[in-house]
Amino acid sequence: MQELEQKIHYTFQSKSLLEQALTHSSYANEKKLGKLGCNERLEFLGDAVLEVVSSEFLYHKFPSVPEGELTKKRASLVCEPSLAFCAREFGLQEYLLLGKGEDMTGGRQRDSIVSDATEALLGAIYLDGGFASAKEFVLNFILNDIEHKQLFYDSKTILQEIVQEGSNQSSVEYTLLKEEGPDHNKSFTVSASIGGVQMGVGTGHTKKAAEQAAAYETIRKMKSAGGICI
Repeated sequence: MQELEQKIHYTFQSKSLLEQALTHSSYANEKKLGKLGCNERLEFLGDAVLEVVSSEFLYHKFPSVPEGELTKKRASLVCEPSLAFCAREFGLQEYLLLGKGEDMTGGRQRDSIVSDATEALLGAIYLDGGFASAKEFVLNFILNDIEHKQLFYDSKTILQEIVQEGSNQSSVEYTLLKEEGPDHNKSFTVSASIGGVQMGVGTGHTKKAAEQAAAYETIRKMKSAGGICI
């Protein structure tokens, strides 16, 4: 836990809060800690704190953007894959307390578990250090580099809009090239093609994630070729 505190630049006064934030329900059940022994209540609190902080941040960062667009931006920045991606950048998954079964079946790599733990960690920071500490964590580890993150998690939508705005009537097609690994830890490789021409290839733990990665690679290629400006 001390190592994790160093990574997130926050030292807990109450170590029990940090431990609970890292405790998945499978571990709580295995250790007979009861329903209140896992991180689900902290996740509930962290989700609310995240919504407030991200809303305020986007409100000030994009003063001329209407409410509907702000809602879309917030949704893409704090969605499950995005939170899991942010958490993996400081290795949160390594510190989670999981039941043996959950751990053996790839739970440590599951976006839903890592994302929930991120919100639980935020809730724990809020209770331990107040709103200012929670806000600092969000700004440093979730809302950092938002242009890149938004482009990645909105890649399919952005690519579709680019193609529709073009003079040709081509459409984006995604093709599954490869599927590997056991059921609990699948890896998918997908290609993105425009007008029958393969443009980008991406890999992910779900087909949707692989399609996003393929779309992102396609946009990068188009941008570097001078075909678009984002």
